[in-house]
Amino acid sequence: MSFTADRLLLFGATGDLSQRMLLPSLCALHADELLAPDVKIIGTARSDMDDAGFRNFAREALEKFLPADRRGGMADFLNRLSYQTLDATTLEGFNDLAAKVGTAERGLAIFLSTAPSLFEPTIKGLQHAGLDGEHVRMCLEKPLGTDLGTSCEINDAVAAAFPEDRIYRIDHYLGKETVQNLLALRFANIMFEPLWNAAHIDHVQITVAETVGLEGRVAFYDDAGALRDMVQNHMLQLLALVAMEPPGNFDATAVRDEKVKVLRSLRKISRGETVTGQYRAGAINGDAVPGYDDELGEDSDTETFVAIKAHVDNWRWKGVPFYLRTGKRLPERVTEIVVQFRCVPHSIFAGRDGASGAKMEPNQLVIGIQPEENVHLSMMAKVPGLDREGIRLRSVPLDISMPDAFVGAHKRIAYERLLLDLIEGDQTLFVRRDEVEAQWEWIDAVRAEWADQELTPQSYTAGSWGPSAAIALAEKDGVSWHE
Repeated sequence: MSFTADRLLLFGATGDLSQRMLLPSLCALHADELLAPDVKIIGTARSDMDDAGFRNFAREALEKFLPADRRGGMADFLNRLSYQTLDATTLEGFNDLAAKVGTAERGLAIFLSTAPSLFEPTIKGLQHAGLDGEHVRMCLEKPLGTDLGTSCEINDAVAAAFPEDRIYRIDHYLGKETVQNLLALRFANIMFEPLWNAAHIDHVQITVAETVGLEGRVAFYDDAGALRDMVQNHMLQLLALVAMEPPGNFDATAVRDEKVKVLRSLRKISRGETVTGQYRAGAINGDAVPGYDDELGEDSDTETFVAIKAHVDNWRWKGVPFYLRTGKRLPERVTEIVVQFRCVPHSIFAGRDGASGAKMEPNQLVIGIQPEENVHLSMMAKVPGLDREGIRLRSVPLDISMPDAFVGAHKRIAYERLLLDLIEGDQTLFVRRDEVEAQWEWIDAVRAEWADQELTPQSYTAGSWGPSAAIALAEKDGVSWHE
């Protein structure tokens, strides 16, 4: 059922995600007059505070995390906010929460950002208070389980109250402009789609590199590790967008149908197709940083780095490897997709007058997602000159910087788009249950292979690009990681 909600209920409203992303995103949408005047925002969490206390809390978060030029009408935005203290483990407070939400004339959107153990009691509490009607949408923030079994338990609990067409599973990478631009690049430009296949593409690299360590996520990260924290959701979603077939149109069903086909076509990894690592003390940007065990305060075999050679076994991608790499305490913060095209089948320039400068290099498309959003395409061009000793060729870049290409457009927080889509009821950039379960099925198989191999993380120095075995994983195929 299509409706635009006039109430937004934020669980975990005093948490880090709310401070850094949710409240700044909502204030920015308000400043751009993208929220209807009657949309009310209700925060709830264990913290004991009243409406005024929550507004002061929100003001401090906005002043810290939202650029000053995007805080237009902040006082009016704060007036949208109210708060209700809630212990989600009991039913007692949910009736008071429902009273605080009040009558949602057009509909209610709920953003649930809590520990996975609270999903089921929260859903029961919402049902108890009547906050699960046909004009209510539920948005779920990760983590959605630790494996396929626990993910199904969470999805079953939510499905007991909400049908799939009112469940919005968030992956904030899908809200990033450059990720969405990947679809435009592929499906709005005739020059790319005919070449987007195994006949013309040699391999694909996807890198999500972080310079940070644990940063207050000690308990969660040591239970999850890099594979479940980053590969299971963000990286597999990026892979699916790169590899998907053209959907019939740009709507939620068509796009997600094509993504899930890719995820179900992922080949189970074999021995030697994955590398894990854990950082040791080193330096990031010249500053000394401790090793993972030192930050954790105890010994651990949790991986902070993983590299995988993946394959999509379908007609389009047969024989094309997808190299995935992610880790903490790497030299730079970068998320990018590299599409390496094949060499031309024959060079007409080779050997002319013995020219050594006519060596061909394959075209390469680099899609930068963060920290800078850009598209870089390398092309072969002739070096200017009279060519008396032979034609010289050189790879030259064609660069599109998104901020430069669209002057005056705000660099938006990824959650702005996703929160607005939640309020308005567009599921296109949210993840469907069958996608989540296909992702977990593949990840569980990876972990099972690690267990069979008794694989333990190899050490790497903080500030490096991971274990040397990760370099060898690509180089044995004649591939170099893009750095």
